[in-house]
Amino acid sequence: MVQIGYTMMTEQAGPRQLVQDVVKAEEVGFDFSVTSDHYAPWLVEQGHAPYAWSVLGAAAQATSRIPLMSYVTCPTTRYHPAVVAQKAATLQLLSEGRFRLGLGSGEKLNEHVVGGGWPGIAERQDKFDEAVRIIRSLLDGDTLTHHGEYFDVDAAKLWDLPDEPPPIGIAVSGEASCELAGELADLVIATEPKSGLIDAFERHGGEGKPRVGQLPICWDPDREAAVRRAHAQFRWFGGGWKVNSELPTPAAFAGATQFVREEDVAASIPCGDDVGEFVDAIGAYKEAGFTEIAVVQVGGDSQSGFLDWAGSTLLPALRDRL
Repeated sequence: MVQIGYTMMTEQAGPRQLVQDVVKAEEVGFDFSVTSDHYAPWLVEQGHAPYAWSVLGAAAQATSRIPLMSYVTCPTTRYHPAVVAQKAATLQLLSEGRFRLGLGSGEKLNEHVVGGGWPGIAERQDKFDEAVRIIRSLLDGDTLTHHGEYFDVDAAKLWDLPDEPPPIGIAVSGEASCELAGELADLVIATEPKSGLIDAFERHGGEGKPRVGQLPICWDPDREAAVRRAHAQFRWFGGGWKVNSELPTPAAFAGATQFVREEDVAASIPCGDDVGEFVDAIGAYKEAGFTEIAVVQVGGDSQSGFLDWAGSTLLPALRDRL
């Protein structure tokens, strides 16, 4: 059975609302939740970027059933990997075993704020590989001293460890990241329904492990309003990871997407309230081999209505289909 998740998108809502929304997502029957980890929104129109780990801690206390997950955290620049390991262990304890640590190599939008520049993709992948190994060692209970190419760790130990460490997910976009995920991850993460990514993950050791995807949608009874909102807040989405990982500010994303039309966005993001269109879009991830699919409802102000509709209409339709 494919599981359907809800996204707490920190770029489009403040911290109190994010927690309120995931509580309601649990109530209406979503199977799991994920949380973005941003220092800035993609576009000014989204308007938010609270600290994801505070939100996750509050969500762990406000909910009782729904699993939580960072989607995704970059452990190489804004955060040191030893600190990421400590945060993940604490979240696993607070949530009583409901937390999964999603990791990725990051975007300049969030990581440039601490200075030091933004390295090329090859160096980012090497740093990420080293960081993941540090995190896994600490979560396994090791006392770690490490002097690597990119990171130093001096006699680090996690003093509050859960009985079971949080599973680690790795975001992938190509062969190299799939190879790393196959070796080091407990699950794989992707934002496009590409079966090739799943095949590569399994080929490199990921066979039988969870495969988590994510899809933006824009529910609204008024389809034209949904298209306008999706265009205003999510027109950056079509740029793809290779572009989106390199732009430094919301203003840069605004400039890069100034010629994206409403119809371009509507062609890639389901808009309106035709449940069949949403089911087809989500079903594409199942057909590509994903076992879990998290939806992102575009627009912070639309979450309450969307969650009501999801509970009464979308989730039953998806379970009938998937």
